Amino acid sequence: MQQSHAFTTAQVRVTTITAELDGLLTIPDNPCGAIIFAHGSGSSRHSVRNQYVAGVLNDAGFATLLFDLLTRAEEADRANVFDIGLLAHRLIDVTGWLTNHPDTAGLPIGFFGASTGAGAALAAAADERIDIAAVVSRGGRPDLAGPRLADVTAPTLLIVGGRDEIVLELNRRAQAAMTAECRIAVIDGATHLFEEPGTLEQAALLARDWFIRHLVGVATS
Repeated sequence: MQQSHAFTTAQVRVTTITAELDGLLTIPDNPCGAIIFAHGSGSSRHSVRNQYVAGVLNDAGFATLLFDLLTRAEEADRANVFDIGLLAHRLIDVTGWLTNHPDTAGLPIGFFGASTGAGAALAAAADERIDIAAVVSRGGRPDLAGPRLADVTAPTLLIVGGRDEIVLELNRRAQAAMTAECRIAVIDGATHLFEEPGTLEQAALLARDWFIRHLVGVATS
């Protein structure tokens, strides 16, 4: 059984090259790693599903950062929601911010992406300027990372609902395009949003175990 941790949560504002983004940073006592969340289209740091997953990760000793990939003005243009290049650059900038934060400096970092955010997470993870220890996708579109998939070195877990047939096929294609360790975990009975009883809990535990496997005991310089 995982031991629960005491933690502190703070609203933060992350300055990137192109925007200031609002976020929610939660840090347990003696964190063993930090997970940055990349939300899907139309979602934000207030995503109930991602907040649930973040809580499971906090209880396991991980710091979490949920933040808005886009400003409110940018969200008004739907093209931005699917601009994987823009979203990936935001993730890279935010990763640099978290790496330099006094309470998370030196911690191994993972990405948790949902829906279109998974494509952005993998595109960002392929960038040589940052060091990502692991990636988890929940109901994601990793295929949106395109040719960058082959450049990802972080071990990747793709969690897909068994009833989300189209997305499952897209995940299989993405897995075939990757050279890094990549596993697909299919949750029986789950649809795209993991709304069925117990399915989101299963996804959260799979993510937790993946990050424990690949982040705990890893130190960065």
